[in-house]
Amino acid sequence: MTLSVIIVNYNVRQFLENALASIERAMEGIEGEVFVVDNASGDGSADMVKTKFPRVCLIESAENVGFARANNIALRKARGEFILLINPDTVVQEDTFRVMLQFFRDVPLAGIAGCRILNPDGSFQLPCRRTFPTPWVAFTKIFGLAALFPKSKLFGRYNLTYLSEDETYPVDAVSGSFMMVRREAYGKVGGLDESFFMYGEDLDWCYRIGMAGYRVYYVHATKIIHFKGESTKRSDIDEIRLFYQAMQLFVRKHFGRSRALLLFLNLGILTRASAASMARLARPVQIALPDAVLAVGALIAGEYLYWGGLSRFPAYAFPMVWIVPTALIVVLSASAGLYTTARFSASRSFTAVASAYVIISATVFFVKAFAFSRAVVIIAGLLSLALLPGWRLAVRLFGRAGSRTSVFGRRTVIVGTGSSAQQVLRKLRARVDDGYDVLGFIDTSLRRVGEKVAGVEIIGSVDNVGKVIDEYRVGEVIFSTDGLSYENILSVIARSRNRSINFRLVPGSLESIIGKTSIDELDTLPLVDIEYNIHHPVNRLVKRLTDIAVASLLLVTVYPVRRLFRKSRDPHDSPILLIPDVLRGRLSLVGLPVGDSGRAGKGPGNTGYLGPEGLTGLLQIHSREDLDPEERERYKLYYAKNQSLMLDMQIIAKSLFNRR
Repeated sequence: MTLSVIIVNYNVRQFLENALASIERAMEGIEGEVFVVDNASGDGSADMVKTKFPRVCLIESAENVGFARANNIALRKARGEFILLINPDTVVQEDTFRVMLQFFRDVPLAGIAGCRILNPDGSFQLPCRRTFPTPWVAFTKIFGLAALFPKSKLFGRYNLTYLSEDETYPVDAVSGSFMMVRREAYGKVGGLDESFFMYGEDLDWCYRIGMAGYRVYYVHATKIIHFKGESTKRSDIDEIRLFYQAMQLFVRKHFGRSRALLLFLNLGILTRASAASMARLARPVQIALPDAVLAVGALIAGEYLYWGGLSRFPAYAFPMVWIVPTALIVVLSASAGLYTTARFSASRSFTAVASAYVIISATVFFVKAFAFSRAVVIIAGLLSLALLPGWRLAVRLFGRAGSRTSVFGRRTVIVGTGSSAQQVLRKLRARVDDGYDVLGFIDTSLRRVGEKVAGVEIIGSVDNVGKVIDEYRVGEVIFSTDGLSYENILSVIARSRNRSINFRLVPGSLESIIGKTSIDELDTLPLVDIEYNIHHPVNRLVKRLTDIAVASLLLVTVYPVRRLFRKSRDPHDSPILLIPDVLRGRLSLVGLPVGDSGRAGKGPGNTGYLGPEGLTGLLQIHSREDLDPEERERYKLYYAKNQSLMLDMQIIAKSLFNRR
């Protein structure tokens, strides 16, 4: 037997499925076997392997025994002339195994080798070739000299960053995410040292194989993707501490208990752990600080504009008059994910600020001690509604973060045009509240560019995908792996490096989208008979009061200007001209499209009622898409089920901020 492939899996079912699919293609024409050692995963990984990859030899462990011990279980069963240890969160090209096997045949002294490894964004993954942590190398790594001077042979030795990525050469060690070893070398040194739970065992194995007279090589001629660190995300492991402890163990074992090096490693643990904790705290604070400053500034500006000066509030009002509204805005913004997952969402910011000032207005109305500030609240609220979403919109429009995002979500292209790619599109559309703004398809050639598939245009090919990414300011590239070679996928990713793109893969099962930042489940739950929010009397009352308040404001501000400069006598050509109908109760600000037959005509007491007709709504802001009747119905059902003041505000904000 030529090749034995061993994968140790822990709670990364979606990644494992994709890895096995790519390995299955790469094994074609090679006599080999594939082992999966599952370390007591709780996510259904073992059942997935049994069902979808019955030819894989599955070894189920009753507990998480760690990387080294789990690999050794399969190593003792492996029969291949060559053995590959590979992580479950990887994707290999069709030629990867053949290229590596040929390299071993051409270089008899090679005992262990790794290939070029890419991050999900196409950048080079530095740990795929390394040197051993001698005292000097450890010093340059811990104190950042290796990062500051990567091209220096003196300082860049840890990850050999001074060497070319495009050449093959001997190295001290390769990454455990992809290590191919000659059976003869394994027979001489034995398996991985089980003293290492995770991290360091690959370094130790390379060291022992090198000491046995073999050489360790980095091979540039083929490449894989590695979604580094996925298993540690699904555990309570402190990976930074575990990494440095593994380095300590390696040093004690091979460098004679160097006190200087152990001192540096202990210092490294403390420094890196402290830095990581501070960085986690600093990120949300950096975003919350501009919100707090602008919210206070809006209150000061409101005070000045209304009274013509500052410090006009009664003494007892300070500092509550500034702290409470600002704190409320920050809290609601945080609950909307504005300081974590949706930092630059103008629509969510608009919703949070609007909700905060609804609460503030109600408080001012009922608490007579602060009744003096009603006019200031109105002015400050309008200013905050402009400033807080505004700075995010400015960043999105003119800065790096926004260039890859639209108000409908992440600007996305789907690579592939076949039935699987079309099904991915349909599933993305089915996720009404998700953040994928599908701009078009990418085909394998330029011949069909301009054609439409499932109502969406083919806007480029794999050959000019970089140009498409730049022109359309794409932030997400989703590959439909069915009918598309992994070699093509990895080539596109490699050519598009340094573009701040998130590349994601959809396994053949079409159950999920995997990427570095997250795993998104594609399948949606079936609809069942439920009580929709739109039916609740309180929700309808709040919705009507909001319609009256906002429509009254628009009637005396925007409506006269729009009516004066209208280009058509038909009011339906400009929704703002239908504001009087909102005040009369014939329409709502948010609802179904005007004239939509659907089930909108049925009254609130009927379970078929999905809301009133509106000037804007989920269907209106997605009108550019060629939605089929089933998709339109899904948008209606989603709105009826989840209708709230927050959702209505978000839809209004998306309508206002829509920009391609």
